[in-house]
Amino acid sequence: MSDGISDDAEDVVGVLTERIEARFDTDMDQLKAAVAAAPTANPDATDVVKWHGLLVEAQSVLDRAEDDLLAALDTQPSEVDDPTMGLAHRVNAAVSVRDGRALVVRWLLDPDAPGKKGLAAERLARLRPRSGPAVQTSPPQRPAATPAPASGWRAGRAAR
Repeated sequence: MSDGISDDAEDVVGVLTERIEARFDTDMDQLKAAVAAAPTANPDATDVVKWHGLLVEAQSVLDRAEDDLLAALDTQPSEVDDPTMGLAHRVNAAVSVRDGRALVVRWLLDPDAPGKKGLAAERLARLRPRSGPAVQTSPPQRPAATPAPASGWRAGRAAR
């Protein structure tokens, strides 16, 4: 194709879905159901399902943008007007989003990808959400009849 998009790029979702199914040895619908039932059981599967969903969404946005652009181009004379050029930019942006999400899915599926071993992997592991309870950051609930204690620092500031 002359537009810089290869034929393979048109079925990015299909290719990556097949790779996910091969990696987890199950079909995508079953993997989604398993992750929904136990999201913390396999963090790798949870991440892949999340990013696959984002990829599918991006592909859908791209498909709509391409359809809108083609419809506008069918009504254009030889020169493209500004609204149609805006649609072309929307297609380019949608391709970038879709390709970025596809790269994340590919990275998640590759156990030898850069950043998955050594110090970078340890840092990445620290970024994962904790499965235990978080430290309480809000004051405990008090019965409605109990007044909250006055804050010492506020009283001190008001006395100045």
